[in-house]
Amino acid sequence: MPAKKKIIAKRAAPKRKATRAVKSSAPKLPRITYATLAITPDDDQAYDAAVVKVKGELGKHFSNYVNGAARASSAGEFAHASPMDTRIAVSYFPKGTREDARMAIRAARAAFAKWSALDYRGRITILRRAADLIIERRYDLSAWMAFEVGKNRAEALAEVNETAELIRYYCERMEDHKGYVLPLESPGKGQTTVSVLRPYGVWAVIAPWNFPMALATGMSAGALVAGNAVVFKPSSESPVIGYEIYRAFADAGLPTGVFNLMVGPGATVGAELQENPGVDAMIFTGSMQVGMRLYKNFATRFPKPVIAEMGGKNPAIVCASADLDEAAEGVMRAAFGFDGQKCSACSRVYVDERVKDKFLALLIEYTKHRVKVGDPTRKETFMGPVINQAALDLYLASAEDARQSGGTFHIGGNQIKGGDGSTEFILSKVEGLAPSFAHGYFVEPAIVELPKTHRLFQDELFLPFLVVTGVASFDEAMTEANNSLYGLCAGIYSHDQKEIDYFFDHIQAGVTYSNRRAGATTGAWPGVNSFGGWKGSGSTGKSGLGPYYVTQFMREQSRWIVG
Repeated sequence: MPAKKKIIAKRAAPKRKATRAVKSSAPKLPRITYATLAITPDDDQAYDAAVVKVKGELGKHFSNYVNGAARASSAGEFAHASPMDTRIAVSYFPKGTREDARMAIRAARAAFAKWSALDYRGRITILRRAADLIIERRYDLSAWMAFEVGKNRAEALAEVNETAELIRYYCERMEDHKGYVLPLESPGKGQTTVSVLRPYGVWAVIAPWNFPMALATGMSAGALVAGNAVVFKPSSESPVIGYEIYRAFADAGLPTGVFNLMVGPGATVGAELQENPGVDAMIFTGSMQVGMRLYKNFATRFPKPVIAEMGGKNPAIVCASADLDEAAEGVMRAAFGFDGQKCSACSRVYVDERVKDKFLALLIEYTKHRVKVGDPTRKETFMGPVINQAALDLYLASAEDARQSGGTFHIGGNQIKGGDGSTEFILSKVEGLAPSFAHGYFVEPAIVELPKTHRLFQDELFLPFLVVTGVASFDEAMTEANNSLYGLCAGIYSHDQKEIDYFFDHIQAGVTYSNRRAGATTGAWPGVNSFGGWKGSGSTGKSGLGPYYVTQFMREQSRWIVG
């Protein structure tokens, strides 16, 4: 039987031309995670040098890229200001139009046939080289991330490493499954059958700004390794990182037209990607509001795939038996890492009334002593700025709502406006600007106690804003934790095994944790902790970073061959 299966696979799958292997010049790094990443003195020195380099490149003019060629826009350019100092223009990019998007779609369609016909091993060779290039460039990429979206050095370096791991992990899945060609049982003499997963064609990849490299590259790599072509729309808040993703793929040898960069407004580029019949499938990461609109409106003539990876309102349950120190640090890290601007961030806590006061005291102490707010390029900074004026306005409006509702702020709830005392801004040395919080979107980490019925236990804020309430029982905590439109992440702190088992069996969330000091609801990593949501947090039930992700970018073709 084994010999017969080998013959079937050979006959059923057409031979494809493999590309010449591209040797990697980057050192092979050990696999790490957010929990195990260690920033060494050499890393700090290289990062600081990259910050100086990037400062010299601020205000640079960039292009979109279609079919491998730079493309300007008839609508002109837009400037993107840094959230840590809005007087600084990080970059200028073209305002992509519908016609620009149409050209990118046509280029992707033209490139698809040759790319999909390439043996999967050839595709993997190119993508692995892109992963190596990303590691080679990790310090510059991390520095750009600080200026562009305000991400601190530790989280930025971790994200760049995760980006490379995402590419490598998805390549491994394709390799382990031998291109997803599976011989089936023979229906009779002289007949063979085989299942082959085949790419769809052109995927629109619409990426968010909060993980501008890992999420954008992970979505793109899943589509590319499966043999699809891509039109990539990065967020207008993080276009430089989008360009750097394009550059890594291009420099790795990806054929022209297979991956096209199209920065532009949602009203033009986004609308064209949604409506153009030349787009075969779409993947989006962002808000539930936008994701649901795409999910409902993308397919018109016949069903087409939409992978919508949406938000979260992630709960942590702290039981009476919990190690409260462990719980306090885990909640603090998950609530205020990257300013709470993660779909995985812990934003609501249900704590047993018997231990609530002690838990809150520890949580407040951890937050006061660990969460330093300031320039994200500085090593000691835990929280940088929030992303833009809209985020700042939402933070202030939510704080006012909490106050008006009788909420108790244990810490935070205010904008950081003035002073030059707590943080020296490296940007302040550009053009003689004075050190100040006044020109950035800086806020305090907020911990507020509210009744469990308050809307802030339901609304996703995407901010460093944590709401806490006491509960009378574990059953009440579970009921409230599941009382949400979202179902992305959830965590529990308990040393009662029955509670832990019940939590895992009954929590309505795709990513779950127990007793995790490094983050109550955060910390997923490729091949270690799959990441995907239920309910209003995701559309497919298959998680990113996990073993089933790549198959979403392909459709099955069953082949029955006689003779």
